[in-house]
Amino acid sequence: MELYHALNRGVDRRALFLDSKDHARFVHDMWEFNDVEDAKNVFYRAQHISGFVNPYIAKERIVDIHAWCLMKNHYHLLISEKVDGGLSKFLRRLNVGYANYFNERYKRQGTLFQGRTKRIPITNDAHFLHILNYIHCNPLDFLKGAENWRLGAIANSSTALTYLSRYKWSSYLDYIDTANFSSVLTKDLFSDVFGNYKKEIADFLKSRDARSLSAYQLEY
Repeated sequence: MELYHALNRGVDRRALFLDSKDHARFVHDMWEFNDVEDAKNVFYRAQHISGFVNPYIAKERIVDIHAWCLMKNHYHLLISEKVDGGLSKFLRRLNVGYANYFNERYKRQGTLFQGRTKRIPITNDAHFLHILNYIHCNPLDFLKGAENWRLGAIANSSTALTYLSRYKWSSYLDYIDTANFSSVLTKDLFSDVFGNYKKEIADFLKSRDARSLSAYQLEY
């Protein structure tokens, strides 16, 4: 299995998500477009956002999404491919589908994303063991006293954990067994590795060890 960290952001660093409806739409699209069959209606509006489970819809996924996080002007996904060409097809559908929704809602035209989604292969154990925490900790950019978490400088790790537990737009809640958007996510890979993920990320934040972050720095 090849594992990729996929990320993209708004053109000219513009905001991609202006309210919770935009966030919910993108999460829905992650579910809707992850299918060997083409989506029947790219402008579909989910009436019941949380979970997206419909027992009458049989879906054959083209990718596994192992982690995700939505920020103001960019997104992070951790993905592996289930069918040949599935990764490219899924990312193309996701970007085009969400851009169509966004442009329609806000009466705009033109490109929404900065370009093709960047794909970073996870090629070694250190990167693999770090990437889940990295994706889930991104919302700490919004928390005063935790903005420098990438450098290991967190003022209060308990406050940071509380903040993450209240941030709905990532896979973190599902990993700590608080049901959020479970039908979007495939947890098996990391559940087998970490066991108790709540303890894992608590220890990660408590450590505030800059050396654990030195191998993986991004400009986002």
